[in-house]
Amino acid sequence: MDVVVKGHHCEVSDRFRQYVEEKLERIEKVDHRVLRCEVEVSQEKNPRQHDRAMRVELTMYTKGPVVRAEACGETKQAAFDVCLDRLRSQVRKAADRRRVHRGERAPEGLRHVNAKQPLNGNAPVVEEPVAEDEVATHKYGSLLVTGDGPLVMREKTHTAKPMTLDQALYELELVGHDFYLFVDADENQPSVVYRRRGYDYGVIRLAV
Repeated sequence: MDVVVKGHHCEVSDRFRQYVEEKLERIEKVDHRVLRCEVEVSQEKNPRQHDRAMRVELTMYTKGPVVRAEACGETKQAAFDVCLDRLRSQVRKAADRRRVHRGERAPEGLRHVNAKQPLNGNAPVVEEPVAEDEVATHKYGSLLVTGDGPLVMREKTHTAKPMTLDQALYELELVGHDFYLFVDADENQPSVVYRRRGYDYGVIRLAV
């Protein structure tokens, strides 16, 4: 298994690299499908966020799906430990979903997930005009930012193969996010499956 450790706006010591490699060796012994692990460490510059000063993102490439997790902590080591625990939890949840699927049982939250409910898309979008002499406006990529408005911090573009809802839920558990964007193979529509409470999920589809 290849292990890559890199720092973003911070230095990564050889001692920390060794710590990461030793921890990840245990993962490889449990799951031999792991091919490569990438660990990215970044530092929060805001002094008020001292308890979240370091952020670690762990990406694990296997012979199956990609597994991701991230966490923050006061130190690199603390953040990495939490991140690794989350990744293990995601792998366990994904394994549980595979067992449920083989047993031909669906989680409780999926009982009504395919129910066709019309979305209220008729509400008009109202933009308040802003005088140029009051606040400055500027563009960030395709986003027009007014004054202290939000900024796009990261943009990602992914190629997507059509998949079933069950496959999308499996991927959702592996990446550890609260939502997963996919193309529904059954409905042939761009869709988002999202986490509600516990093992409860919802689905939003775009009519295009």
